[in-house]
Amino acid sequence: MSFQQVPLDNFTDVFSATTELSSEAIGGQIVSVSDEFFAEAFHLLLVEPAPSLKGQFGSKGALYSGWETRRHNPAHDWCIIRLGTTGTISGFDIDTSHFNGNEAPQASVEILHGSPAEEPQVNDARWTEVLPRVDLGPNSRHLFTIPDSAAVNYVKLNMYPDGGIARFRVYGHVTPVFPSDSLELFDLAHVFAGGRLEYTSDQHFGVGSNLILPGRGKNMGCGWETKRSRIKGHKDWVIIKLGVAGILEHVEIDTEHFKGNFPESCEIHALFAETDVDWKTYEDRDWTVILSRTKLGPHRQHYFQLENTEGKAYTHIKFTIYPDGGLQRIRIMGRRSSGSSSVAGSSMPLSSSVDAAVSTAQETQSAVSTSTTTTIVPVLPLTPEAFAPFGQVIEAYNDDAAAPKGTKITPANGGTARKFHKLSLLESAYSPDVGATAGISIYRCQPLKEVAGDGTVELKVLERHQFTNQAFIPMGQGSGEGLNDPGHRYLVVVAKNGADDGPDLQNIRAFIASTAQGIVYRTGIWHQPMTVLGKAIDFACVETQIGDGSVADCEILELDGAASVLRLRIPKA
Repeated sequence: MSFQQVPLDNFTDVFSATTELSSEAIGGQIVSVSDEFFAEAFHLLLVEPAPSLKGQFGSKGALYSGWETRRHNPAHDWCIIRLGTTGTISGFDIDTSHFNGNEAPQASVEILHGSPAEEPQVNDARWTEVLPRVDLGPNSRHLFTIPDSAAVNYVKLNMYPDGGIARFRVYGHVTPVFPSDSLELFDLAHVFAGGRLEYTSDQHFGVGSNLILPGRGKNMGCGWETKRSRIKGHKDWVIIKLGVAGILEHVEIDTEHFKGNFPESCEIHALFAETDVDWKTYEDRDWTVILSRTKLGPHRQHYFQLENTEGKAYTHIKFTIYPDGGLQRIRIMGRRSSGSSSVAGSSMPLSSSVDAAVSTAQETQSAVSTSTTTTIVPVLPLTPEAFAPFGQVIEAYNDDAAAPKGTKITPANGGTARKFHKLSLLESAYSPDVGATAGISIYRCQPLKEVAGDGTVELKVLERHQFTNQAFIPMGQGSGEGLNDPGHRYLVVVAKNGADDGPDLQNIRAFIASTAQGIVYRTGIWHQPMTVLGKAIDFACVETQIGDGSVADCEILELDGAASVLRLRIPKA
């Protein structure tokens, strides 16, 4: 099999659209090794570049961040690696950084496809050589490309006869894994689904491809972070190709570990493209906004329902941050277009996929009869940023740096407590002559009993308070017991006022809250009456009211469901 050596200056052009299949970040593991006397082989798969440990010694000699074997091997040393996921291989980076005089003089690579649970032996007859023995130099990176291999999940790195290699990176394309059920929600941008990063405006501190890796990252170095901008109106962005064309529903944006350097805000656009795109020459005219510019917070997960997605299939998303900063992960949750077989790296026409996608969306989001349509509203975890258009979330934070920007936090009670000041203020627009007063009431709420077998419940009633905001603070279980059971959850369903002085049902939002969270509805916001899941909960309600049961205190709207039905999809506990 032919191969080519690639100059280091051409790394971005050659490998930027590939995935590092061997990285520990996606689950790459050492299976077995001939020898690792001086330095253990696990270093080969580390994400970070090899640091210099010059001048540092252990009981066996000088320390190196890499794989180093004993001297005088009469044959050769080898290391067998299980890739993080099955994929086709395009090339390698064999890095001898900081090994000088003890580097491996030569190396070769073999591949194999086997059961994920097995541990292939060094002499397994299935090994196929894809990179023949090549010369290596000291303290340098050696890049090689090969014709795309068949799908494999094991690689064997051989070095002749012995010595040290700092890092070994296997580049290629993931063999994507999709749910068999086209109606099942999954992360279409995830690396295991075939998602890949295709363009990054800046990745000074952390690479953009980290955004689609598994997990949440162990520090800021595991995410994407841009340099500080000094220009007014600056923005940074990444473009991600989804593993398959899909109908998008909601996004999870994780700023874990980014406390003083998270983006101020973000927005997301989406695009359907039938063929591969040259982003250096592409014009932005075809992008559709699926998340309007929205503020972000530090060191936590954010969940936002997407817009302009019903009945539309998309293949790419453009994630923009203002003005700069960093975040760990982005999850684009949606459903695979029914009948679509396109995967990342394919230039297969997708017209039939779009037709199927629109059909799927209509089946799941509408026509249950000729006269009534049903819309399924996703219920997402309650977060301050997503709820901000409708009110405030009242909660404390274990890490003060995770609180929304501007929150005043001080020690209290002789140092035994932390006070989060004035997370919401009381509002009242009543006329002074009606005698409205502020007070605290208790609502003892029994759990909802009407969840259907498919995990949905119909939204039947909304209400609003035109002259006051209204706070609900969970107090305890209705029996007077504590809140130590994860079954304690409640729904928060909200809508702004529409053009006809009724709720804007086209843009309704639904959240699920834990009993560590209270909520404050803004004045005039339509909302579902307090709805508890699992077990009964007592709520303290803080509000201003006349108290005579009049519409001025509470306006109630029954949703008749004659033309359309809204059903809330309840997440499992």
